Amino acid sequence: MNRLTKCILLFYIASLLMSACSNSPAPTATSEGWPTQGWLTSTPEEQGMDSQKLEQMLAVIQERDINIHSFLIVRNGYLVSETYFDGYDQNKKHDIQSAGRSITATLIGIAIDQGYIDGLDHRILDFFPERTTANLDERKQAMTLEDLLTMRTGFQWQEVEGAFESMQKSPDWTQYILDMPMAESPGTRWNYCSICSHLFSGMLYKTTGMNPHDFAVQNLFQPLGISDIVWIKDPAGLPLGAGGFQLTPRDMAKLGYLYLRHGEWDGKQIVSSEWVEKATTSHVSVTMNEHLGYGYHWITVPEMEGFAALGGGGQIILVVPNDDLVIVTTAWTDESIFELIDQFVLPAVKASN
Repeated sequence: MNRLTKCILLFYIASLLMSACSNSPAPTATSEGWPTQGWLTSTPEEQGMDSQKLEQMLAVIQERDINIHSFLIVRNGYLVSETYFDGYDQNKKHDIQSAGRSITATLIGIAIDQGYIDGLDHRILDFFPERTTANLDERKQAMTLEDLLTMRTGFQWQEVEGAFESMQKSPDWTQYILDMPMAESPGTRWNYCSICSHLFSGMLYKTTGMNPHDFAVQNLFQPLGISDIVWIKDPAGLPLGAGGFQLTPRDMAKLGYLYLRHGEWDGKQIVSSEWVEKATTSHVSVTMNEHLGYGYHWITVPEMEGFAALGGGGQIILVVPNDDLVIVTTAWTDESIFELIDQFVLPAVKASN
């Protein structure tokens, strides 16, 4: 296993503790249309991929009994490979774990585009002026939206077993997060905080005047043709900003495709291309390995020239712009699915060229 797959495996293990880009020219969408109502299908060869390598990968999954539930590959806007295991199918929703925080971060980008939020320098506490915050100091007062998006809040937080559940037991999840003590100045270093992203939900509610679920349906899910959604809510009725989504793999692929197309969907700019570029650009190295970067709640994978929404257990939405690829998996395994992608999927593109 190479350094890349080892470091991504470590990220999976960290994500399991939560229970709940490219500057190249934008590729064009398929001439037949967008996958709003459903994905167009094609053979791998028709889209420049070697089907034999993909078949070899599926055989390895079976032989090694890797607990993968779905494996989808989209190339040039066509679904070229779609395999389900262990009773899963295209209509069965899956808990996408921390990959869901890439969705809530996208909602923040949309709110900025629409003028509800004035910018990334907006201080976190200024979103909640009516709240009295414990452990208040100059560091907490200085924390900005960008610090939260890049996981550099400075909060005193350790991603250990039971930590996420401690917030869930609280009657006010937003207050629980805001009250956490500080360990260092915001912006100092990357520190994965599974609960911190729930603050996005409160921010969206305060600035848009809408429940974030309704805001998401109106501005993201409905335009993409996503209707079959399960989203956990906190005691105040706000959806979990740190994830909590159940989606079908085909709908997960739509989010990746939106980012592959620089925020455009069927002639409409859902989220600005500027946001997509910033969100998928490395702003800081992931602490566990410098070969991974972190954007705005997207992991950047420089060695694959791609970026990904990742959730514990193997929930992946990987986008590789230079190869016009979106790869989606759902699973519950501690084996690195990126090793399979590196050994079979990316070579399948190169082998056909």
